[in-house]
Amino acid sequence: MKRIGLIVGGGLLLGGVILTYPMSTRDVQGDTSRPPPSYQERQDTLRRGETLSDLFTRQGVEAFTVVDLVRSLGLDPRRVREGLVFHFRQAVQDSTPSIVVVRTSPEARIRLYRASTGWTGIRESIQWVPEVVRVAATVEQSLYTALERAIADSVLGSDERTRLAWDVAEIYAWSIDFSRDIQANDSLTLVIERLVSEEGDTRLGRVLAAELWASGRRMPAFRYADAGGHPGYFDDEANSLRRAFLRAPVEFRRISSSFSRSRYHPILKIRRRHEGTDYSATSGTPVMAAGDGRVIRAGRAGGYGNLVEIRHVNGITTRYAHLRRFASGIRVGRVVRQSDVIGYVGRTGLASAPHLHYEFRVHGVARDSRRVDLGDGKPLAEALRDGFFTERDRLHALLTLLPRAGPVRRIAD
Repeated sequence: MKRIGLIVGGGLLLGGVILTYPMSTRDVQGDTSRPPPSYQERQDTLRRGETLSDLFTRQGVEAFTVVDLVRSLGLDPRRVREGLVFHFRQAVQDSTPSIVVVRTSPEARIRLYRASTGWTGIRESIQWVPEVVRVAATVEQSLYTALERAIADSVLGSDERTRLAWDVAEIYAWSIDFSRDIQANDSLTLVIERLVSEEGDTRLGRVLAAELWASGRRMPAFRYADAGGHPGYFDDEANSLRRAFLRAPVEFRRISSSFSRSRYHPILKIRRRHEGTDYSATSGTPVMAAGDGRVIRAGRAGGYGNLVEIRHVNGITTRYAHLRRFASGIRVGRVVRQSDVIGYVGRTGLASAPHLHYEFRVHGVARDSRRVDLGDGKPLAEALRDGFFTERDRLHALLTLLPRAGPVRRIAD
C-alpha cells in the first residue's frame, strides 16, 4: 500500500510547529518529471468542547464537506473524543491543506485528499504483525512490579505491562492468590505475543504459555482451544486451570481483613467473628460472580449494605457485600455465569472504606474462601489431547530456549 503524505521518520513535529521538507511529486501525482515541491505538515488535536467543524475551520479546511466525508468513512462526529490527533499536510505554495490523516483506532486510519473536484477519502486498515517474546521475572513484591522490571519500554509500554499483569493473574485466578502465596525468589516465565503495527507501535497480544514457580511448586499454563473452539489454559496433563470458583471475585489492592473467628470491628468497636474476606479496592471496581449460579438476594441487607447472594451447586452460596450499586439486570432469580459482573465496590452498610466483603458458605456454614479446595480442572476432551501435547511441547521449548525479552522473533506463518 502506497503511503501518501505520511511522515514515518523524525519529520513529524508536535504542537502545531511547521516543518518544511522535500517530497517526491510521484507521491501525489505520479509524475517525476518536475522537481519535488516542499510540503508542510502540522498536527492539531481536538480540544475540550470542540466539534470537528471547529478543528477543520481552524486549519483552513472546508468543514461542512469534510465532516460529512469522515462520517461516511465511519467516524461519527458526535462521538469523537477529546484529544484525537489529526495530521494536516499542504504544499508550501498552497494556502490550505491537501491531505488530512486521522487514526481512528489501533486498527484503522482515515486519509482525506483534496483534488480538483473536491475532497475524497479512504479508510485504511493498519496491519499488526505478531511477534513472540519470552519474559523471565522474579516475583518478590507484586506481579505488576515484577513485570515492570523484567520488560523494557521498547518491548511493551507501561499500560501494556499492566494489562499483562492482569492477564497473568486471570490465568492463575483459580490456582493462586498473588497477594498471599508468593514468596521471595518465586519466578515467572512467559511466552507472549507482542503485536507491532506498520507504524512501529507495540501492544500486547495473547499470553501463549506461562510457568510459575510459587512456594516451591511448579505451575505451568499452556493456551489451547477446547472442543468448542474456546481458548483456555491447561497444565502439563491437559487439565484446565479453570475451576468452579474464582479465588478472588474482584481486582483488589490488598486484603484488608481475613476470615477470622474473632476480629475487632472498626465501626462497632467490638470483637466478633468475621465470616468472609475483605478485599480493599477503589470504589466502583467491578465485582464478579465467583462461580455459576442463581441470584437469591439482591438488595439492602443491614450491616452488609447492598448485598448480592448467589446459590451454586452442592449447597454452596456466596455473598458480595457493601456494594456501591448493582450491575444492570442483577435481580433475584437471575442466572449468572462465572466472571459476570454483578455489582461495583462501595462502602454501604457497616464499612469504613471502599471494599468488597466476600463470603463462601457450604450448607450455610461460612468457610475461608482462600483455603477452600477448589478441586481439579476439567480435562481436555480425549480427541484433542494429542494435538494439545504437540502444542505443549512447542510452547515448552519456547519457554526454555527463546532469549528472554528479546531479541524479538517473528512468529512463523
